[in-house]
Amino acid sequence: MKMAKAIRRQADTAERVAATTADARVADQMRSLAQAFRSQADILKKKQQKKKKER
Repeated sequence: MKMAKAIRRQADTAERVAATTADARVADQMRSLAQAFRSQADILKKKQQKKKKER
């Protein structure tokens, strides 16, 4: 599995935890974590695309 896809799966997991937890603070932290995961996945994908163009 490609790294960006794996990170996006982690983001989805964090979102599910945020939606199901009763603790508002934990939910906010998990949403922030999901956003950070998605940002990292976007960066990795852009790097991969740039690398392909250079070939």
